[in-house]
Amino acid sequence: MKDGNRHINVYMRWPFVIAVIAAAGFGAVCGLAFVSRAASVAAAAATAGALILASALCYAAYRRGIKRDLVSFASDYAQVQKRLLREMHIPYALADADGVLLWRNECFAETVPASAVGRPLSAVFAELEPKAFPRGEAPVWLRLSQGEMTMRAEIRRVYVSGVLKDILPDKSGSTLAMYAIYLTDETELISLQRRYAQEKPVVALIYLDNYDEVFAGIEEVRRSLLLALIDRKINKYIGSMGGVVRKLEKDKYIAFINRGNLTTMQEQKFSLLEDVKTVNIGNDLAATISIGLGFGAEDYRADYDLARTAIDMALARGGDQAVMKENDTITYFGGKTRSIEKNTRVKARVKAQALRELIEGSSRVVIMGHQISDVDCIGAAVGVYRAARYSGKRAYIVLNTVSSSIQPLVERFAENPDYEQDLFVKGDKAKDLMDAETVLVVVDVNRPSYTECPELFGLAGSTVVIDHHRQTREVIENPTLGYVEPYASSACEMVAEILQYYGENVRLKPLDADAIYAGLVIDTNNFMNKTGIRTFEAAAFLRRNGADMVRVRKLFREDMDDYMAKAEAVRSAELFEDAFAISRCGENTGLENPTIIAAQAANDLLSIRGVKASFVLSKLGNKVYISARSIDEVNVQVIMEKLGGGGHMTIAGAQVEGATVDEVTERLKEILRRMRENREL
Repeated sequence: MKDGNRHINVYMRWPFVIAVIAAAGFGAVCGLAFVSRAASVAAAAATAGALILASALCYAAYRRGIKRDLVSFASDYAQVQKRLLREMHIPYALADADGVLLWRNECFAETVPASAVGRPLSAVFAELEPKAFPRGEAPVWLRLSQGEMTMRAEIRRVYVSGVLKDILPDKSGSTLAMYAIYLTDETELISLQRRYAQEKPVVALIYLDNYDEVFAGIEEVRRSLLLALIDRKINKYIGSMGGVVRKLEKDKYIAFINRGNLTTMQEQKFSLLEDVKTVNIGNDLAATISIGLGFGAEDYRADYDLARTAIDMALARGGDQAVMKENDTITYFGGKTRSIEKNTRVKARVKAQALRELIEGSSRVVIMGHQISDVDCIGAAVGVYRAARYSGKRAYIVLNTVSSSIQPLVERFAENPDYEQDLFVKGDKAKDLMDAETVLVVVDVNRPSYTECPELFGLAGSTVVIDHHRQTREVIENPTLGYVEPYASSACEMVAEILQYYGENVRLKPLDADAIYAGLVIDTNNFMNKTGIRTFEAAAFLRRNGADMVRVRKLFREDMDDYMAKAEAVRSAELFEDAFAISRCGENTGLENPTIIAAQAANDLLSIRGVKASFVLSKLGNKVYISARSIDEVNVQVIMEKLGGGGHMTIAGAQVEGATVDEVTERLKEILRRMRENREL
């Protein structure tokens, strides 16, 4: 037993001695109280004196010994604490306000060399800059990397005082001047997380886009061989990615792969899309497939729902592409093949009957197109208006701005007594018309932010979408009836087909037919672009209903200023990369609507030999508009999607807000340069 411990032990026994003296004195006082009061008082005084004397003697005898004992205990405790901190299996260090390493324990020393003491920690870990240290009570967590190791650092501010405060003053003048750093090795944890992420399932749905068209062109005895070859391509590709695939129907497959293999598929640009096209046993039309992939959800069912949404978007965009959907993030691959026109009109007939039921069950119809409406938008809206009038319902067309391209057409409706004076209304008026019994029909656009009045969504009882543009990430949520067909040449073509099946005796007025026919002519560039059998059949239907080419041609006559602006845009075009014509339109000309002129100039630039695609930029308000056109060599829709736009393979556009024409031009050139290097064009 140490000497200090002996003093404490003896000192701790004195209370018992004092208690015995006090008990004896108390007994004597009580006993003498029956004999003599004076004797009892004397005994009490003697007992009190004895207690005081004993306490004084105890304090005097053991005071210094107890102090020595406490000092020894504190010293031993500090040594134990220091040893525990030094030998702790968690890397621990102290740094000053400048991030200079002051002290570290043995475990920290295994990670940081001895030469690091007295130097900034940022020399060892670049992430440990002083500006990254906490400035308040809350700790800061950082991810550190050193070689193959990954560590997690926790940094806390610690209080110092006394001598340390004088040695390590904080620059802010407070008493907080040091930082404690704890390190945790997360190398194995990160490795497991990465492995888990790579092994997460991906659900893939694979559809043959043109099954009926391909197999209709070959002999029946050879169809099974063609299908077997396509099956083999799909099974071999999915098998090479470590996945499994099963056939659901004659033209539909479902596959499961790991997330890690999905990265390989992305790097290869989903080569299966091109492999299937090489299958040829005499078929005139190449088979194409669409792939929809869903992943990132909480369970398999949710991943499958994502895959269903992805495949629907792939088909709605024309097929021959892969669409990946990770929760709200959508990525597109492929889409280089022109959409194939479907010869069957079953879908148009079904959509026409569904539209009729919705309209006849409503109180009124509100029709809305895209901002800065063009002739195709107005023509399609007029067609829906005529369908509503056939069902005996009032209909209104939302039109906020009347551009020069549609002004002659709108004026003809305003001057004709057969049409209501309030046929065209602004967005504010349309809001007052909306109620639970109103049908909102959106034409020639499927992006809510591009519509004339996005506030109308949610105010109507039901919503209908009729559009011919490929869908993008932004779509109208949960429409009651959706009819989006990228193969169609125009929205007017789709509406013309709907009108043929809407009722037995639907008759258009001549002005209706002119408007729809005008939209058809404009979007097909006089039937030279994206036309098919159904396009001419729609034109024939409109001609039978009174459409007149002379009246329509008069609608397209241009002002001299517009014509000169278009000519200047063509003259000043730059041939970028010897393949892409880039120009600008309407700058410093005072044009009312330069976007329409830009679209016309983009069409004219395609007539120049060697031009594979044309891009004409114009600015209106705070937005830069891009009109993109091609014939068949470049998918301009994919290019415009990288700028937030979309459209068709040969006709597309984009709107860029808050930028100059020069800035957007440079972004466009960089996109074209990068896509050409990656062979994405």
